[in-house]
Amino acid sequence: MATRIRKTAASGKVVKAKQAPRARSSTPVKASADENSGAQVADSDASRQAIRLSFLIHDVSRMRRAAYDQFMKPLGITRAQWWVLAHLSRHDGMMQTQLADVLDVGKASLGDVIENLESRGWVERRSDPADKRAKRVYLTRPAQTLIKRMTVMEHDFNSQILADISTAERAELLRNLQKIKLAISQFNPSSSPGSEED
Repeated sequence: MATRIRKTAASGKVVKAKQAPRARSSTPVKASADENSGAQVADSDASRQAIRLSFLIHDVSRMRRAAYDQFMKPLGITRAQWWVLAHLSRHDGMMQTQLADVLDVGKASLGDVIENLESRGWVERRSDPADKRAKRVYLTRPAQTLIKRMTVMEHDFNSQILADISTAERAELLRNLQKIKLAISQFNPSSSPGSEED
């Protein structure tokens, strides 16, 4: 280590004083070009993977809806009608406005579906005892028989499209989709993520 010479004022002795060590720089070391390049590639790969996953989720949902409608065609009922009947089978007598909110459809669109179901004898609307202007929707006996048939057919449908996915894989897929559903619900705090039956 370099030293400097100084002379004391009293004795004239020459003493060696150690040079004070230089303070280390607090400036962070910049990442190398290779490290930056690697991080950019990783980010790019993750971004492409996320886009592919988003398109895949959309495609699977769209294809399932179309296949489901075709599968149920012999019963002469659409997916929209089935959703109404299925929900009423768990919450019979719901207000029509509440049903629209739960199914996330417009009140006018739901009104058309219910009117069609009513004309076929599967549901009936009754005035709410507390508010005559409000309507509650109830299943009829023929609808109960139809729901039993559709439940059996839906089981067959799901068995076919999930045949190549093990029970463990289904459980993992369900957990991951629930995470995505919850994350999406954060964009609209007033909405509820609901249950897997929704």
